[in-house]
Amino acid sequence: MAAGFDPGPTMTTPDMIGWGASAILIATLGRQGWHQWKDPDPRGVSHWLFLGQISASVGFIAYSWLLHNAVFIVTNTLILVTAIVGQLVYLRARRKAKRSG
Repeated sequence: MAAGFDPGPTMTTPDMIGWGASAILIATLGRQGWHQWKDPDPRGVSHWLFLGQISASVGFIAYSWLLHNAVFIVTNTLILVTAIVGQLVYLRARRKAKRSG
């Protein structure tokens, strides 16, 4: 290692579990978003789900920031992004359904 280079703390087992769980959750939410994008029927999906998810994510990001927990900061930020994208996909599908119906 070069003198003066500090790679930072090593990843602990709890960190690995946290990052692994985060990856699974984000992959699951991403798959659901893709399914919604492909399905033109917005019935059965409530925009309140996404608004609640957005609100909760913002709160959890603040909470995680205060705890200095990188796993939850990143995870909740990505969940916030999926909620925003989900809301946009829902609104797009609803507009299309109104035009065709």
